[in-house]
Amino acid sequence: MQDSFNIKLYDSSDTDFLDWIDSKDGQYAKNFLLPMIKNGTSAYINNVKTRLMLLKIDDLIIPITINDAEYENSYVCSPYTHYISYAVEELKTIKKPFIELILAYLIRLLGIVFKFGKINKTVHINNWLLSTNLYSTISHKQIEKITEFLIQRFPEHSLIFRSVNNYTDKEFLNKFQENKYQLIPSRQIYFLNKNLIKGKAKWLIKKDFKLQEKSGYELLENKDLSNEDIPRIKDLYDNLYLSKYSYLNPQFNENFIDLALKNKILNIRAFKKAGKIDAVLGYFSRNGIMTTPLFGYDTSLLMETGLYRMLSAQLIKESGKSNLILNQSSGAASFKRCRASEAQIEYSAVYCRHLTLYRRIIWSILEFTLNKIGLNLLKKYKL
Repeated sequence: MQDSFNIKLYDSSDTDFLDWIDSKDGQYAKNFLLPMIKNGTSAYINNVKTRLMLLKIDDLIIPITINDAEYENSYVCSPYTHYISYAVEELKTIKKPFIELILAYLIRLLGIVFKFGKINKTVHINNWLLSTNLYSTISHKQIEKITEFLIQRFPEHSLIFRSVNNYTDKEFLNKFQENKYQLIPSRQIYFLNKNLIKGKAKWLIKKDFKLQEKSGYELLENKDLSNEDIPRIKDLYDNLYLSKYSYLNPQFNENFIDLALKNKILNIRAFKKAGKIDAVLGYFSRNGIMTTPLFGYDTSLLMETGLYRMLSAQLIKESGKSNLILNQSSGAASFKRCRASEAQIEYSAVYCRHLTLYRRIIWSILEFTLNKIGLNLLKKYKL
C-alpha cells in the first residue's frame, strides 16, 4: 500500500508487518484492534458491519472504519442511524405527542434526502466502535496529512471524527475548523471533574458511597471474573442499553466481553451478592479522560437497591484515584447535574469539500438544521 507523509494504511492482510508502538496506547491498540481486524467487527459487535483498517502516522496507530451504506448499523459507524433512526427514538423523551409526531415526520423526510446524498458513504477516523471515542494528541499538521491521505485513498467518502467537544477537546475543535471540517452537533454529554465537586453534590456523592459500603455487595475486578460470568455481564448491559434504551446502541456479544476481560481493553468492575452479579461497568482512559462504554445492572430489582447510584459512585472513585476527568456520556441528566456534572455538546467533525455538490449540500443541511434547531432541542429536552 502507498506510503505518504509517514502514513501507511494496514488491513487484515498485512497487520503482521505493523510495527506496534511500544507504549501504553500502542499496546492497548494492539490488544483491542488486532483481534477485530483479523476476525471482523461483527464477531464482537453484532450490529457493526464495517471494514476496519489501521492508519499509522508517526507514532500513532489510529483505527478507521469504511462504510458505503449499511443503514442498519449502530450509530458508531452510521451517521444515518445517529441522526435519523436514533433521533426518532429519542423523541419519546419529549413527552408531547403532537411535537413528537411533527418532528418524526420531518426527521424521516430528512432521512430520505440523506440516503439520496449517500450520508453513510464515509470513513470514520479514530473509530474504536464504542459510544465515545477518546483521542491521543494529534497535531494540526497530522490532521492535515491524514485528511489529504484519506481523500486520495477514498475520494468518494466523507471523513468523520466522532466524539469531540469543547470541554476536553477545545484544541481539537480549533484544529478541525482550521482544516475546513464542519462541526455537526451529535448529542449532549456530561463531564465530572472531582476538583469541582462541592456543596450539595458532595453530600449526595457521600451518600452514594455509604449506600455502596452498606449494600453487602462484593466488588470484583477483571482478575476475579471468569468465562462463566460473561453471559451475565452481557445480559446486564443488554437489559439497560438495548432493551431499556435502544437496540441502535452497540450490541456487544460474548466474544467482546471475553476480549475486554482477557485483553484488559476495559477495566471491569462488578457488584456481586449471594453468588450473583447484579451490576457491572467497564471503563478505559486516554490522555487524562475516562469513559464507560460498558454499563448495566439488573433492572428487575427494586430501585431502592440503588445499583445505578453504586455504579456511578464507583466511577467517581475510579476517576478520582487517577485524577481523570470523567466523560459520563449522555442520559440521566438530572442525576448527573445534581452531582456536579457539567453539560457539553458533543460534535462530529466532518470533511466533505472533495465530494460532489449535492453531497456537500446534504452535510450543510444537517449542519444548519442541528446548529439552528437541534441544539435548542438537545438543551431543552436533554436528548
